Amino acid sequence: MFSLISAGVAPGVALLSYFYLKDEYEAEPLSFVLRMFLFGVLLVFPIMFIQYVLTEEGIAASPAAEAFLSAALLEEFVKWFVVYFFVYDHDEFDEPYDGIVYSASVSLGFATLENILYLLANGVETAIARAFLPVSSHALFSVIMGFYFGKAKFAAKKRRYYLWASFLLPFFLHGVYDWLLLAKERWGYYMGVFMLALWWAALRKVKQAKGYARPQAVPPVKSQA
Repeated sequence: MFSLISAGVAPGVALLSYFYLKDEYEAEPLSFVLRMFLFGVLLVFPIMFIQYVLTEEGIAASPAAEAFLSAALLEEFVKWFVVYFFVYDHDEFDEPYDGIVYSASVSLGFATLENILYLLANGVETAIARAFLPVSSHALFSVIMGFYFGKAKFAAKKRRYYLWASFLLPFFLHGVYDWLLLAKERWGYYMGVFMLALWWAALRKVKQAKGYARPQAVPPVKSQA
């Protein structure tokens, strides 16, 4: 049991540590990062319940509906909602890269508990495949989400556009990922290309977010008296 839980936790913790340590300006408070991680953990059970209802009611009957509605739309919206309402206006979100750290925290909390439950049901022999596909994909979707949250927070213009992008792009990518798994017979060929492209895009966003100038405080206006 210990080895199974360790195998379930390790990929999410490793990926979160990677993105956390990439913050070169000022590390985020670990307590706040862990709080967002636990938020992600708590999202698993209500999402699983809603997905169960959608399946039982026949609403997500086709591979496309299951991929884009039951999985991508529901999961990415709830994660986006948590980041937007609990992090976006928080004082600790004080540089563009922080969006990636906090989005990854929520997403990898969700992915970690989901991974543990899957390993409990299917055995530890699936751990490596789970680490490279579902857990990694959740992390990479969150990088895209967090990058555009950072753009929205500190951009002088087009904030609404970036906020929409922070939800719609992860939703679309997540939907494509699940659709490939569900609808394609030889999904491995397509998934390999998709994951390579997703890693390339996410690491590029990490580099771009780190390269943005850290926002500076506006200097006070001197009195002319």
